[in-house]
Formats: sequence, C-alpha cells, structure tokens
Amino acid sequence: MNDVIDWLRAVKELNASDLHLTVGKAPLIRKDGELCELDTAELTSDSCREIVLGLLTERQRAELEKELELDFALAIENVGRFRGNAHFNRGTVQAAFRLIADQVPAMMELGHRPALQDLCDLREGLILVTGVTGSGKSTTLASMVEYVSRRRSGVIVSIEDPIEYVFQHTRSIVKQRELGVDTHSFAAALRQSLRQDPDVILVSELRDLETIRTAITAAETGHLVISTLHTIDAAKTLDRLIDVFPGDQQPQIIAQLANALKAVVSQRLLPHAKNEEGRVLATEIMVMNHAIRAVLRNRKFEQIPGLMQIGTNEGMHTLDECLSDLVLEEKIKLEEAMAHARDPQVLQSRLAPAQKRRMFA
Repeated sequence: MNDVIDWLRAVKELNASDLHLTVGKAPLIRKDGELCELDTAELTSDSCREIVLGLLTERQRAELEKELELDFALAIENVGRFRGNAHFNRGTVQAAFRLIADQVPAMMELGHRPALQDLCDLREGLILVTGVTGSGKSTTLASMVEYVSRRRSGVIVSIEDPIEYVFQHTRSIVKQRELGVDTHSFAAALRQSLRQDPDVILVSELRDLETIRTAITAAETGHLVISTLHTIDAAKTLDRLIDVFPGDQQPQIIAQLANALKAVVSQRLLPHAKNEEGRVLATEIMVMNHAIRAVLRNRKFEQIPGLMQIGTNEGMHTLDECLSDLVLEEKIKLEEAMAHARDPQVLQSRLAPAQKRRMFA
C-alpha cells in the first residue's frame, strides 16, 4: 500500500496527470501526454492485483469481480484526489488513476473563451462538452458548475461516476450523487433529480439511450442540463445523439433536440509550442440558432462548420479558427495545428496574412 501512495504522490509532485499500473511494466506516469516509467520494479500479476484490490472497499471489490471493471474515486491524505479505473487485462487486474486538481480552475484559466461563461448564464436547455478521453471534459464541467454556483441562488444536482471535484455550497447548494454509492444508474438518478427542485443538473456522461432521453426531457422542462459525450465535434455529436435511437423514434428526437439543445463545446488538449509544462486547450463552440436547427432537422451536418464561421456574433468559433489563433499566439506549433485541423487549407489561409507580415517585418 505504501508503494502505491508513493507513486500517486509522484504524480502530484511531478505535475503529471495519470498513473498506470500494468502487469509486466514498472508503474508509469503520464506527463504532458508522454508516458515514463517510475524507478521501481516491474509489477507482477500477483503484486498488481494485491495493490489494486487493497485500494478498494469490499463493495467495490465485489463489483469489480462481477462487472470486470470499476470506476471509483480515491482520496489520499496529504496527496489529493484521484479518479481510478480498475479493470481486467488478459485475466490480470490492472488500473489507471487520474489526478484531480485541488481547486476547480476557472474557465478562462483553462483556456476557454468568454462565450462559455455566457452559456452558463442560460436558465434552461442542454449544453454538451465533447472530446476524446483525456481532453479535459470533466474539468470543464466542474468549472462550469463552480461558475454557476457562485453566480446564482439555486439547487445544482450532479450525477457522477465517480465524484471527482468536491464542490462547496456557495450561492447555490450542490448535491453530488455517485453511481453505485448514492444511485444505481444515471437514468434513474436523472429521473429522480427532477423531483429534487433542481435548477441545474450535471450528468458526467450521457452513456445510453435512456439517459440521453431523460436529459433531453429535463432540458425541455425548464432545467439547465450540462453533460459530456465522447465525440470530437458538433456534427458528430448530433449524429451520435440521433443514431442511438431506433429509426422510428429519430424524427421525434430530432424535434426535441432542436428545442432543447443550446450548444456543443468540443475540446482537445495539445502540446505546448515551447515544451512548457501543461498542455494547451483548443476548442470550438456551436450555438443553436435558426440555421443550425434547420440543418439538424434535415440532417445536413456537413453545413455546420460554415454556419459556425459566420456565427461569431452569437459566440461561435470553429476548431480551425481556434488553432490559428493559438499558432499566432505561439502557444502551439504550426505542424501540431495542421495535424488537428478540420480543413488544413482553411487553417493555412487564416495564417497566411500574419506569416506574410512577419516575412516583411
């Protein structure tokens, strides 16, 4: 047990993000996106299992043995909080741990634009934060909840798996419910939350059809609902939300989404241009307006990037616009921006005037 605490402490002290316990390797930490081994012995099947199970409660061990995977939260005194995932790999128990910051960062500190704060001032509707695993979605959600909690008097109900950031009551009261501890499922907790006088509902992830359906209904009935999806942009988010439903239900869901969905915020983390610690946030924001609702109803999602480009006054921006700004601010390298651009030619055309001015400066 002491060893794993030392490894988790190393994550904190080295300003890393993750710890991986894998059979046949020494413990690995991820720092600025790169994996590196800690200076200790390789983990065996027995040692890895003993370490992981030693961190779990009896209930959690039983759930891991039954489900073969487990999400859980871990608080280490004088070290910090971690989000853990225990799982089986070729019959062996292994685990990954993500460090949770002590304080909830402000949205501007993370690298978001003021438009995200404007979205948090909405009183109803559905806001989705999307991105791949490890793109900072949970931190963005926490930052949004903290912002809302400090600005308005109300009730915020969060449904999480597991609880990561622990919120303090400020102007709002925050009720945090953890899957497996306080509720049996996202869908059940979401349905019950509607009877708990909520103003804002946070769902850490829309995992299944029933949760998505209930979240949309909650957003339609006067609540602000904030959640995440594992999609890379607005178009794929809309496609995913619709395709999870059977074909005969999709027209109804499209109509509901057109009314309930307010915005999709997509994000990813990129290496810093100057090899500084930490990574740089790149985002795009799609805000629902009449044109995008029409695109949604007709499922012509290929038109969304163009509509976002002309929607600047409504708080929208595309990923390519954000990438070009980050290159000009010398926060990311050009080759990194080109690798992540939706349309490299558009990105290059946005950068060309600035590059030309530098040539003749």
